Amino acid sequence: MYKYIIHKNVISAESRSFIQSNMGGVTKQAEGFHYLETTNNLAPQELQSIRQQLSCDINNVPDMFDGAAVGLLVTDMDSTLISIECIDEIADMLGIKAQVSVITESAMRGELDFAQSLTQRVALLKGLPVEKLQQVYDERLTLNPGAEQLIDYLKQHSIKLALVSGGFTFFTEKLKSRLGLDYTLANTLDVKDGCLTGRVEGDIIGAQAKADLLLSLSAELGLTKHQVVAMGDGANDLLMMDEAGLSVAYHAKPTVQAQTDAQINVGGLNTVIDLLQA
Repeated sequence: MYKYIIHKNVISAESRSFIQSNMGGVTKQAEGFHYLETTNNLAPQELQSIRQQLSCDINNVPDMFDGAAVGLLVTDMDSTLISIECIDEIADMLGIKAQVSVITESAMRGELDFAQSLTQRVALLKGLPVEKLQQVYDERLTLNPGAEQLIDYLKQHSIKLALVSGGFTFFTEKLKSRLGLDYTLANTLDVKDGCLTGRVEGDIIGAQAKADLLLSLSAELGLTKHQVVAMGDGANDLLMMDEAGLSVAYHAKPTVQAQTDAQINVGGLNTVIDLLQA
């Protein structure tokens, strides 16, 4: 039996008929979403066609996953928890956003080695006054829709939240304080005489470091793989998401969506709550 979550609060009679004809089973109402159980294991292309027809997110819950037992959610920062790529906006302060964002996009698609691409991009930021980072935070950094609703839900249900990023501690630590996050991990920009040196301190936080944090926190909290959710949007998140019982691609690159359990392309971050309640 396969369980599909239809991330839509109101479904018309016409849509119900369409769902039954194309997915099998009968839709049932839950709090803020619908679901159905069916013997049909829909192929990815079939499911994608139904999503497009209904203009909503639809996801199949993995067999072993139990949302009620989840104790940890690990999420990426840039373009996942927040709406921007911080390094691109920092680069804009130097007038080189276009140059840097091309590298960022290529890295997120998995076309470039992440560590090499980050080293290349950070080198271009050399000489930028560190106060410009605060300007990016104050003027450009916004949470993605549904972020605060999701965080409130996690806190209410004693689910720990880790923010892990190939970006920078300047932003992760501010978000940790502002939102009451439990854990953070990111790269530290090297600063000298009030300006960026064009380097990061220590080892670069990349795909393996993200996965390692998820595993170490799971062990520390006494959680099995099936009690952990991981969410991201880029190729740099795939190793981390492979270690979770539920992997969620949030408005992600196609290569990421093809390798994750759930996709969110229409709704906000609060869509994850449906998966935890299913």
